[in-house]
Amino acid sequence: MVNCCGLVTVKNEPVPLKSIAVKVSVQGHVATVSSTLQYENQEESPLEAIFVFPLPGEAAVCRFSAKIGQSEVVAEVQEKQKAREQYDDSLSLGQQAFLLEESDESPDVFKLSVGSLPPGEKASVSLDYVTELAVQADDGLRLCLPTVLNPRYQPQGSGIGSGSSALVSSVPTGSVPYSLSLSARVSSPHPISRVESNCPLDPLNYLNTEKTQATVSLAAGHQFDRDVELLLYYQDTHQPTAIVEAAQTSAKPGSLMGDPVVMLSLYPKFPKDVMSSMTSLGEFLFVVDRSGSMSCSMHNGSGAQDRIGSARDTLLLLLKSLPMGCYFNIIGFGSRYESFFPTSVEYSQKTMDEALQKVKAMMADLGGTEILQTLKHIYSQPCLPDQPRQLFLFTDGEVVNTKEVLDLVKANAGSHRCFSFGIGEGASSALISGVAKQGGGHAQFITGQDRMQPKVMQSLRFALQPAAVDISVKWNVPNGVSVTPLSPPIRMLFQGQRALLYAQITGESSGDTEGSVTVKYSLAEQPVENQLSFSLKPAEDTGLTVHRLGARTLIRCMEMEERQGGGEKKGVKEKVVELSVQSGVSSAFTAFIAVHKVDGKAVQGPMLRRQVPTPILCQSSMPGSTAMPWSMLCSKPMKMGSMAKHKKMGRGRKGALQKGLWYFTAQGLYHCF
Repeated sequence: MVNCCGLVTVKNEPVPLKSIAVKVSVQGHVATVSSTLQYENQEESPLEAIFVFPLPGEAAVCRFSAKIGQSEVVAEVQEKQKAREQYDDSLSLGQQAFLLEESDESPDVFKLSVGSLPPGEKASVSLDYVTELAVQADDGLRLCLPTVLNPRYQPQGSGIGSGSSALVSSVPTGSVPYSLSLSARVSSPHPISRVESNCPLDPLNYLNTEKTQATVSLAAGHQFDRDVELLLYYQDTHQPTAIVEAAQTSAKPGSLMGDPVVMLSLYPKFPKDVMSSMTSLGEFLFVVDRSGSMSCSMHNGSGAQDRIGSARDTLLLLLKSLPMGCYFNIIGFGSRYESFFPTSVEYSQKTMDEALQKVKAMMADLGGTEILQTLKHIYSQPCLPDQPRQLFLFTDGEVVNTKEVLDLVKANAGSHRCFSFGIGEGASSALISGVAKQGGGHAQFITGQDRMQPKVMQSLRFALQPAAVDISVKWNVPNGVSVTPLSPPIRMLFQGQRALLYAQITGESSGDTEGSVTVKYSLAEQPVENQLSFSLKPAEDTGLTVHRLGARTLIRCMEMEERQGGGEKKGVKEKVVELSVQSGVSSAFTAFIAVHKVDGKAVQGPMLRRQVPTPILCQSSMPGSTAMPWSMLCSKPMKMGSMAKHKKMGRGRKGALQKGLWYFTAQGLYHCF
């Protein structure tokens, strides 16, 4: 294929996205990420640019704006369908419009639409989000900037995609026709020991002698072959803390934004006698993704292992570390599922040796990623008496029906704990972190062998800890002050592992300014109590970060409540929309919309649509083949010139595309069912 000059797609169409610049501000355990995308129309007609990209599943998107020339337009949050209609209406009037919306199927995928960009015009689009940093096995704090969006498998007959399909233009990671830069400023109450990454970094630059502030940047030339991971290490950082954030001055008192919000970081301390008697009981079910995508490489670097190989190594380590006397089984899944043993067997030298041989021969040869049906089968099997069920899930997280999976895990959370391992670059954080959260377990991301062993052993240690039951949280505040929890009830506690709580504080006390929270639970039939005291006096300006994270937490809870009610639970969706609009935090039912009136002049001429390509790490294999492209999971290719015909099959702009996920590749347009 002969390349055109400048930035082009795989179909030799000019790419209007030129660069992405990311600025990260880390305050202790929380990060604010600001991304600026530079667009330029070098064609002779107006353009609409569509960009589908990943974000962390737990991120709270809280600001979206566009700058055209010297004019900046700040987006507002609206109900999603209303925002889409305003976007369409604005384009039909020749106005410039910008739309940012979360995928209906998974909260870690967003679509950005830049409409009516005139010939020769430049536009700068910025979006901000806040997120918590995950605690790692070696006490580091992990911030992940997803850059890889792998194709998501859609189960047959799922019904997913109606009204919400996205057009995804994909290119190999080394061929992404725009650049990425990243700079981070880190501040902490404790000295910063070091900052590490899976990508080349410029040297760490300390800003003060106490080493509590520092800057670091991504080295130039990122190839989009992996997600950008920053690991921050502080001295003596993992201590219980509380941050009380002042209300937004313009918000109505009594509303979430109009009252102070507290974020508590708890680190449970289990009694030593309980910890010394770690359980050897349990039924350990290792559920391994053996779909075609697991044959892909972990990353595009030299000597990269394939994902199924990493899953094998992780599983071998776990199998050799199980306590004698427990029970276990291994279930591989793809388009179907198959077990090593008909039922779980007792762990012994004989059964371990037999399982090890089968694991070493395990291949990515079971087709698609039907994780939902596999979990339904597991949950239908009775648990063993006096053997608490521990489910270990290994997957690259490439599914479309993420929310269905999370709802199923939550519905069965009383019968098991779920520990998840995201294998390879681009694993869905919404799926991996979500199943662990809903299943009362812990999530790990395995992107290379350097940190695999401590991550695996940490999850096993957590699984061997006695399960904390009858967990209750009591807020102790002065008279005149009340507390409204924003976080769902605590489902799991692990020794020394952070548990986050958000709550809204209403009212004032005439005297006492101290509060406390008491967490009570039962551990190995022993009552345990942990307490944390905190000041009710709000901290100085923190930019409403805590409010937005609290709003995000409450929004996710209500979204799940709405889904579990089949969309028929009265008023839940309306409450989500109201909170999303009030807090400025995105949700599944809202979108950001900004309109630029172009100085009163309509943009003239027919508008062209350009798909901005997203990095794709690999092409997955199907059963019985060695190099069958992932597009074979989809329907026959449609030529790019058939877009007008394709639109007639689904919607114009306002309706729904035909069911499924659409991918642009060098071979054409594929409809993934």
